[in-house]
Amino acid sequence: MASQMMESVLLRSRQNFEVQTFTTKCSQTLEELEKSEAHVALISADLQDGPLSGFHVLRHIQNAKLNTAPIMLLNCTDQDLLIDSFRCGARGIFTRTQPIDDLPKCICAVHSGQLWVSNEQIELLLDLVSRLRPLQVLRPGGMALLTVREREVIGLVAEGMTNNEISQKLRLSEHTVRNYICHISEKLGLSSRVELVLYALSR
Repeated sequence: MASQMMESVLLRSRQNFEVQTFTTKCSQTLEELEKSEAHVALISADLQDGPLSGFHVLRHIQNAKLNTAPIMLLNCTDQDLLIDSFRCGARGIFTRTQPIDDLPKCICAVHSGQLWVSNEQIELLLDLVSRLRPLQVLRPGGMALLTVREREVIGLVAEGMTNNEISQKLRLSEHTVRNYICHISEKLGLSSRVELVLYALSR
């Protein structure tokens, strides 16, 4: 995205943006960020220093704990770059495939503390999460390993009750309830509350 085009879009929007400066190199960008204390920074993944050099700037903002909310500008919606952008502290992703007139909305959303992610990017992230580790929903014979009290606890978890609600219903401390859930998960080979609920519902 040409800097002039972005500036034109921002200046003609109704948000009264103040465009402080444009830079093309990492060193200049870092210097301006330290000096300007900008609320939002639009950082291209590819600067004059080379492809993906913008990630160095993004990481600097994160490590220096600057009060600048960064938006990463990508050429396309690439899953690896999307994930790495958020890992390095990006609060929004904007790509060439998105309408340039959406840029002011993106900036306003990020400035107000929200994340800016397109539907396409959300689909990519959801696809990644779904493939990280399949949920365990059934382990035959596992219920026989549980005590009467543990079965009672897993039933209440399946009803959607919180640990605090379970502790009040069973007149146990919340710490004891957490221990029960931990022991149940170990016996059944489960690793999350969701898996525990799915297991209980699959009986």
